[in-house]
Amino acid sequence: MVTLRDVASHAGVSVSVVSRVLNADASVRIRPETRQRILDSAQLLRYAPNSAARSLRRSRTHLLAFVVPDVTNATFTDLVAGVESRALDHDYSVVLASSPRMQPGSDGFIRLLSERLVDGVLLQKGDQAPLELVARALSHPERTVLINSGPVAGVTTLAIDDVAAGALATRHLLELGHTRIGYVGGVPTSDTSDRRREGIEQALAESGLTLAPEDTTALGYTYRSARDAARLLLSRRPAPTAVVVGNVNAGIGVLTEAAEMGIRVPQELSVVAIHDIWPAITCAPALTTVRLPMANLGAAAVDALLAGLEASADGANAFQPVSRVIDDPAPELIRRASTAPPPGA
Repeated sequence: MVTLRDVASHAGVSVSVVSRVLNADASVRIRPETRQRILDSAQLLRYAPNSAARSLRRSRTHLLAFVVPDVTNATFTDLVAGVESRALDHDYSVVLASSPRMQPGSDGFIRLLSERLVDGVLLQKGDQAPLELVARALSHPERTVLINSGPVAGVTTLAIDDVAAGALATRHLLELGHTRIGYVGGVPTSDTSDRRREGIEQALAESGLTLAPEDTTALGYTYRSARDAARLLLSRRPAPTAVVVGNVNAGIGVLTEAAEMGIRVPQELSVVAIHDIWPAITCAPALTTVRLPMANLGAAAVDALLAGLEASADGANAFQPVSRVIDDPAPELIRRASTAPPPGA
């Protein structure tokens, strides 16, 4: 492996000068042609810095951990892409983790920060875990950012505009002429589901309508739980003529169960789901969705985490947790074949 000494010998300067030039030390006093000769030598010899040694000197690993409930969940694809892209912009790498043993309070999660295996953690909590309990279980809140959550005291949190997403989906159905609209929501501990329901209720209130308790479920965002929820809602009389589904994976489950029950979509039931993933296009019918800025959320979470790390390095009281909603770009309705005017309209 090429070393600093090799570059110094090739450029005809000292090792210390090479080190300062390659580390962009503006205080080093050398002629411009000497600086260029060092850079050319490093490029010619394909010199790569020893990141491990550099991390030891700076007490940084330049690694971030991104902990998600399920790496196979397609709704996390854009989020992961946003995290990785922004981390690379800051010369950081990302370790992706997903297992019950990596949740807050577990030995695995505590070791990440206590043993300095990573500089910080980006955490997307599982829906089953109450937000306040997760926050209390964090061993180093100043080095953790909660994604798709919040606000919660003492921890930096970033979320997408779930309220606007729920309202946008509902207004689309109202514009088509639906007046009895149901909601297939997440589990009771899901704060994203609560916010999406809030948006639905706001949009209905604008039209003088309400979300009937019997037209809502709180069984979860999974494909299987959504099938159970759809059967509950659609077996009632009168049944909703349209449903907003809190998650696109659950939306696919609703379509499947409606077909199993002999209910035609969109002729007898309209379905619109929050989040947009490629399988939504392959459904029969293709699923109308609300696209959210997940990549922007991931990028903003990295920025917030690194800003918190810098603040913490300046002193114990310098870190100030923040809570933000990422609303640029705003949620976007992607209309496909699963929504239409209600029967008889």
